[in-house]
Amino acid sequence: MTADEQKKAAALAALDYVKPGMKLGLGTGSTANHFITALAEKVKAGLDVQCVATSRATFELGQSLGLKMVTLEQQPYLDITVDGADEFDDKFQLIKGGGGALLFEKIVATSSKYMIVIADQSKKVATLGKFPLPVEVVPFGVNATAWKLERALRICGLKGRLVMRLKDGRPFVTDGGNAIIDISLGAINDADRLGNLLSVTPGVVDHGLFIGICGIILMGTDDGVKTFKKA
Repeated sequence: MTADEQKKAAALAALDYVKPGMKLGLGTGSTANHFITALAEKVKAGLDVQCVATSRATFELGQSLGLKMVTLEQQPYLDITVDGADEFDDKFQLIKGGGGALLFEKIVATSSKYMIVIADQSKKVATLGKFPLPVEVVPFGVNATAWKLERALRICGLKGRLVMRLKDGRPFVTDGGNAIIDISLGAINDADRLGNLLSVTPGVVDHGLFIGICGIILMGTDDGVKTFKKA
């Protein structure tokens, strides 16, 4: 199976967790889009659910497919959120934000009873960090925030390359109006500690380390979908 076929298989498996009347969080990105498309087919067949999007792109896709899209203000308590991940390890720790929606993804995921991650087998790693860690920052004083991020890395015994994310030659802007700094680290030995330090750094809105949030991982493989459940 190709990576995309593995993603699609995991997305279809996630439908088994969806029950009538649920309030669902919908992730952002190519993997989440497979789930959204499959969910829309179920809705056309009569499934009644309400959905909260983690990005403008997801909202528009869901709406175009006939899903009942509502806001988190209208439905602040969700049953499950289904989303992809850029990396995950055996501790159910994730790196997310490759698509730039990490803040809204984290808000929606933590507003749910539990989060289901759908991914292909390439996303499973022994140690987080191969994928650059996105950090969402306010545009004001971004260079000052950058050196504070470097200080946080040093405290954790890490050294990484910080790059301002661009799109079409201009600074990337999130749906929340912020910028993103991607940090190439190679390996993050203590993701929990790093996440805590980043969270209290002035100028940081949030970061792509999702710790203690994911409860179920559905991973597509050549041999079918493997399910990992957090104890």
